[in-house]
Amino acid sequence: MVEGIREEAVSNWLANEIEDLALPLEFELIAGGHSNLTYRFVDQNGRALVLRRPPLGHILESAHDMSREHRIISAVGKSNVPVPKTHALCEDKSINDQPFYVMEFIEGIVPHTPEVLEQLSDEDRRSFGLHVIEVLADLHTTDIEAIGLGQLAKKEDYLGRQLKRWTQQWLATKTDEIPDMDRSLELLHEKQPDQIGATIVHGDYRVGNMLIKDGKMSALLDWELCTLGDPLADVGYLLNTWAEPGDPSSDTAPTGIGGFPTRQELCDIYEERTGRSLAEINYYRAFSHWRLAAISQGVYKRYSVGAMGHQEFDLDKYMASILSKAKAAVKLLS
Repeated sequence: MVEGIREEAVSNWLANEIEDLALPLEFELIAGGHSNLTYRFVDQNGRALVLRRPPLGHILESAHDMSREHRIISAVGKSNVPVPKTHALCEDKSINDQPFYVMEFIEGIVPHTPEVLEQLSDEDRRSFGLHVIEVLADLHTTDIEAIGLGQLAKKEDYLGRQLKRWTQQWLATKTDEIPDMDRSLELLHEKQPDQIGATIVHGDYRVGNMLIKDGKMSALLDWELCTLGDPLADVGYLLNTWAEPGDPSSDTAPTGIGGFPTRQELCDIYEERTGRSLAEINYYRAFSHWRLAAISQGVYKRYSVGAMGHQEFDLDKYMASILSKAKAAVKLLS
């Protein structure tokens, strides 16, 4: 038995929904953690598909909305952005305790670490890097009304809404005085640029959420944080995670091994393909650092008070990362 899958009920439901599916099915968990769970299953003919469901235990449905995620991927599939084809959505909790959906299984490697990307040739690293920014440009120039996502979320004042949300998180979980967090928040409000138009915002656009095959992104995954708003938030976040050789994070960040386009090259390509100016991109990079620091503070607080049980966790190292993000935000805004 695979935890999180009621195999008989799920298999029978899938057999009714997906044509030519040959039972019995074999399930395996391929991505877990505190986020949505991802399973690969194979039928008797060797056909492979993917099932996504919320994490086990108590969850906030608003944070793990399977129908919303299914809707987004199905809609984005009409664009030039590479995503798996969706096959079925089950909202009947009697089948597997929680809603789930099924999509195509895409071949490729997941570049979580530098060691994974070391498998790629220099030619494939550069080709993949160029495709990463081309796909982001395609996502941000997709007609949201044409693909049916025009009513997905509020479009206006994305930065204002985000600053309000994560300020509340920061204040609710604050354990230490961090002057750089307070200063960066002041500067983020003072220097907030006007939002020009609204597009799909992936919300977690980094190489760890992509599959690579033949020097290209074969699929963009993990659409849980997707919304509508200011596309430059995605660009700033990508640049912060796009390490270059010699950067402080180059030893642990996937792209730090070299062979990839530079951050400046990414910016130049994005501006050319979208017509959007990145003159204010340092603001969005600072916002991304500050937001991640606020999110990280919440994790730090949960571990520091013992809410996560007896899991091993280096509190000092984690606090150092929060301080580093806050400092980086201030530097970019000064």
